[in-house]
Amino acid sequence: MRQLTSLDAQFLHVESTTTVGHVGGLLVLDPSGAPGGELTLSALRAVLEPRLHLAAPLRQRLVEVPLGLGRPYWVDDPEFDLEFHLREVALPLPGDAQQLGEQVARIHARPLDRTRPLWEMYLIHGVDGDRSAIYSKIHHAAIDGVSGAEILATIMDLTEEPRVVEDIDWTPGPLPGRVELLERGLLSTFTQPWDLLRTVPKTLPHLADLPGATNVPGIRAISDVSAAVAKVVTGGASSPAERRELHPPRTPFNGPITAHRRFSFGSLPLADIKTVKNAFGMTVNDVVMALCASALRRWLLDHDALPTVPIVVAVPVSIRSGDRPGSGGNQISVMVAEMATEVGDPAERLTSVTAAMTKAKRHFQAVPATILQDLSTVIPTALSGLAARQLFKLVTAPGLPFNLFVSNVPGPQVPLYVAGARVLGLYPVSAVTDMTGGLNITLFSYDGSIDFGLIACRELVPDVWNLIDYLRDALAELLDLIPAGPAG
Repeated sequence: MRQLTSLDAQFLHVESTTTVGHVGGLLVLDPSGAPGGELTLSALRAVLEPRLHLAAPLRQRLVEVPLGLGRPYWVDDPEFDLEFHLREVALPLPGDAQQLGEQVARIHARPLDRTRPLWEMYLIHGVDGDRSAIYSKIHHAAIDGVSGAEILATIMDLTEEPRVVEDIDWTPGPLPGRVELLERGLLSTFTQPWDLLRTVPKTLPHLADLPGATNVPGIRAISDVSAAVAKVVTGGASSPAERRELHPPRTPFNGPITAHRRFSFGSLPLADIKTVKNAFGMTVNDVVMALCASALRRWLLDHDALPTVPIVVAVPVSIRSGDRPGSGGNQISVMVAEMATEVGDPAERLTSVTAAMTKAKRHFQAVPATILQDLSTVIPTALSGLAARQLFKLVTAPGLPFNLFVSNVPGPQVPLYVAGARVLGLYPVSAVTDMTGGLNITLFSYDGSIDFGLIACRELVPDVWNLIDYLRDALAELLDLIPAGPAG
């Protein structure tokens, strides 16, 4: 029995009729190495079932504290039914990438059943080229990007032959009663002031550094006063990060989202990205950000909506300790950076993006890594749902905190297999909200490729597949900038 952290709970509370709080992943597979050359649902189950103990969230469900007097708890589901969570569908002919993306978008738009463990997995047949696919989704309240990749790894192996995992006997305990939950909830409520005393003093000086925080009346004054007090108390040893004034412009992918989604995916060779990295003395992530800047610039030009100033992107950063694999929950922070979509020259745009990322990293390092977790404890438990929804409205009403999320999750550079079927690509499927924008770009590095997954609100970004083509063109453009070596 484990209580959600304050930050985990916020991912539950922001859900609405148009916003879902889960994230997912799409595996495209070559089943020729599977027994009989086909990946079946029974084979997938045979791999997953004995490994469920390696990923506790897969057999845990939520229980609410009566009257909302405490954050919910994860408990073992005594009625856990694996067949409910494992499903299969088939694409109509020809089963091309666009049809697969549309199927994933439809499933992704549906909320998860909160009376059961918050995940589903779909085996998809009929993918073009005699391929198969697996789409899985799990609630963000249970995982972040890194822990989500760890959970997905429970069904994957390094060889065609699945590794042998001892099936540990699992006997769930009874669900906690209302009295026990109420007692636990009240206890956590009483300890909240101590959490505030521990976290608030180090956090308040940095309030104004959070995306969109300055849209909340009084935040800048509170932050400045707290910073001045901290400086006096510490004799100048503690000071907040240098204030940055980032002003995201309005774009077509910013606005109220609907319940409908579009999803596109594609891959770029990691070797080509590293070639650009080495030629210009930057990081792989800087190159990726430059590619996104070029693709977004072209999309905005398509829609006659290119701002004359940089757009602003939020970049999630894992703060998960390396010695706590499989710990679940959310251990993340957010870095905010300008993206030079207004710059027409590709070489100049590359330089601008690199400089902006350097500045963003420097600012991020000066802010407490746990600031999101710390601030989430400030919200009274009994009001957390209302507070989360109202905070979204308050932050976005005067102006945007940023235009979109761009997230980069590192992955293994070796081939992986599921029940003998080789994983050809692993494409993230993230989330969009009114605050984060109607487009989310997430990428995962795997086996020599950077795999992009783009999820969007259908009404705001209906042509999300164009962005995949624009990313490919952007990489070719950067490769063309590299001076040719001496003739042989």
